[in-house]
Amino acid sequence: MRAWRTAVAVSVLSVALAGCGSGDTPGTSSGQSAAPAGPWTFTDGSGQVVKADKTPTRIIAHAGEAAALMSFGIKPVGIYADESVKTDPNLKNLDLTGIEILGEEWGKIDVEKAASLRPDLIVADWWPAEKAHSGLEEGVDEKSKKLAELAPVAGATQGKSILELANGYETLAKSLGAKVDDPKFAANKTRFDASVATFKQAVAAKPGLTVLAMSPADDKIYVANPEYAPELLDLQSFGLKVMNPDSPDKAFPYWENLSWENSDKYQPDLILWDGRAFKPDSNAEWGKKQPTWFKIKAAKENAVVAWPAYWMHTYGDFATELDKLTTAVKSANENIGS
Repeated sequence: MRAWRTAVAVSVLSVALAGCGSGDTPGTSSGQSAAPAGPWTFTDGSGQVVKADKTPTRIIAHAGEAAALMSFGIKPVGIYADESVKTDPNLKNLDLTGIEILGEEWGKIDVEKAASLRPDLIVADWWPAEKAHSGLEEGVDEKSKKLAELAPVAGATQGKSILELANGYETLAKSLGAKVDDPKFAANKTRFDASVATFKQAVAAKPGLTVLAMSPADDKIYVANPEYAPELLDLQSFGLKVMNPDSPDKAFPYWENLSWENSDKYQPDLILWDGRAFKPDSNAEWGKKQPTWFKIKAAKENAVVAWPAYWMHTYGDFATELDKLTTAVKSANENIGS
């Protein structure tokens, strides 16, 4: 992932399944069947059909994609992340015991260590705007791109919806042998459905509320383009008025780039602040660093909430983040920006 989409001798491991008890045989757990023998196929986010003679069991995955697989009981042998696995929002609450960590910085993957794991599948999102999988985009170390030479690469698309993304990984997990309808796995989808209903009610009660998704840097501020942010498209589909920028960058259309002097080009009622940079005091801190920030009325009124930017992959994470946004919507003033 490029700047401001992220804002950032090995023992051979066999694939294990999350939550295995001492009585389980390797490769199985309660609620999870052994991987079907094959042949195996999966339609990648790029539209290409990925095939193998037998079902993959030795999986290396990018961080969020690993979290998605693990939410259905499939534990990869290796993970590469764009930041420390201790802070990555996808991974920080997961048990990574027995998983080889192959990178904790965007664009840098230890391919030699990855090769020692003998993977038979690399799981990574497909990014339509860049026509590349996570970790294999333009700008990463060339030697890191050699990861794709180790095994087929497949994943769901970072396209129009986090729900579709989660559904894509549910389909992938099922093809790999997961019992996705097992109650312990299906509970998160049920929770997500309830969170959507509550969010829609909160939004309907504030019909005039406008929001704008933004991300900071020292030299400029970035306004998110919902067309390339699936979670924002989902929020729009749930009824929230997420503003669309007038002039997304033609070369990298995820954002419209504004100078800090022009940070008040848009006046929303509520600011969705990139969660990868958001801290409870971040609004005030950016105001100290860039006083023009407070030219935005919502910033001056501290009407700012974290936006889960570009990282969610699971029903459970989406439900949790949606509940936080519901609270913010309920307390928001829909007349600040007017």
